[in-house]
Amino acid sequence: MLIKTLSHLARKKVPSQVVIQYTDNCNASCPQCGMRKSNKFLRSTMKVAEAKKIIDHAAKNDVSALSFTGGEPMLYFKELTGLISYANKAGIKYIRTGTNGFLFQNHTDPGFTRRMEMMAQTLAFTKIYTFWISIDSSVPSLHEEMRGLPGVIAGIRKALPIFHSYNLYPSANLGINRNVGDLKGLTARDPCNFYQGYKTAFKNFFDLIIDMGFTMVNACYPMSVDSTEKTGLDAVYEATSEAPIVNFTSEEKALLFKALADTIPEYRHKIRIFSPLVSLGSLIRKYSGEPDASYPCRGGADFFFVDAKNGNAYPCGYKGGESLGQFTRLDLTKNGDKPSCRECDWECFRDPSELFGPLLDMFDKPLSFIKKIRNDREYMKVWLDDTLYYRACDLFNGRKKPDYKKLASFKVKNSSSFVFPYPINIKNPSYANVED
Repeated sequence: MLIKTLSHLARKKVPSQVVIQYTDNCNASCPQCGMRKSNKFLRSTMKVAEAKKIIDHAAKNDVSALSFTGGEPMLYFKELTGLISYANKAGIKYIRTGTNGFLFQNHTDPGFTRRMEMMAQTLAFTKIYTFWISIDSSVPSLHEEMRGLPGVIAGIRKALPIFHSYNLYPSANLGINRNVGDLKGLTARDPCNFYQGYKTAFKNFFDLIIDMGFTMVNACYPMSVDSTEKTGLDAVYEATSEAPIVNFTSEEKALLFKALADTIPEYRHKIRIFSPLVSLGSLIRKYSGEPDASYPCRGGADFFFVDAKNGNAYPCGYKGGESLGQFTRLDLTKNGDKPSCRECDWECFRDPSELFGPLLDMFDKPLSFIKKIRNDREYMKVWLDDTLYYRACDLFNGRKKPDYKKLASFKVKNSSSFVFPYPINIKNPSYANVED
């Protein structure tokens, strides 16, 4: 894999990934998502034959990672597991999908355990790399109310040991929103309480999922596309909403990303946390008045989103106005202008773009890389720590239990007083003194 990555970098590219929206059907009521079941629009699901053509084209073009998303992809469990096996046989190693958790309802039914065993056995057979389960709040009842899935937290707790017995270690996916904790009424008008409230909520969330039995977690950054703002964003992937629950101001985003970045190091030795601190640092700087702080997104150059409606490819799920045409006709080795977009915070594309940014500079712009080391030592220190942590996490292999001996070296001394190195530097001076 290392040789393959170096080969990509030598060609001024990074290992490619494709996100396939297999369906926009959903059976949950999540207020932060435009695909919730109460929304009325013409729904679409890919045909298996079409999905196989997309997989074949991805494999032919040396795609390293493939994600199946929805809607709720697990509504089509048989078709989906067949496609995962197909992609694995085609040579794609990093394959992931997940669920809103509806399958874990009714945990008191007599057949629940057997049903979980069958599901885990089938998924294990596919050789899937990562399987995620969405959890939106540190308050179980609040999560279940948002999703419209009563009893699902207890069901997940009961199912995880069964999955582990089949060497499957699911990831908890937190979609950051205003219900991540008991945060009613908190806004950036009171920055210290906003920051502290979200930091407490993130701590409570990590404690909850560790107690439930999860060994891996990822944070999905809040996505909202404001139709009144003049941006280049026009979502084709409707996992977004203008609802207040997921709509944050720039000041609030800087504060909540700071809260998350200050919390993660306390838990890195306890659970594998995918969210890279270097990416959060760039987001903090972006929303503190440095819009060009991050590396530009590789969407459209190395990363692609494929829509369920017609199989069209897009540089990103939030750039619906930039269709690249049928994915199966796209030359992934030549496509894409020089990356420049920094408009959205979709972690699926922005996190790997940030992580690979310095490596690309090392190969393509060595002088820029040296300049970065000299002028932004804090950034490079965080980036190096992230890369070492990713190695300690075995690249977040969801087929292996964590190696806690490796993770132990990331235990922070005096974690209760740890503060992530990037300060909040918003123009309003009242934000400048936010500390833990």
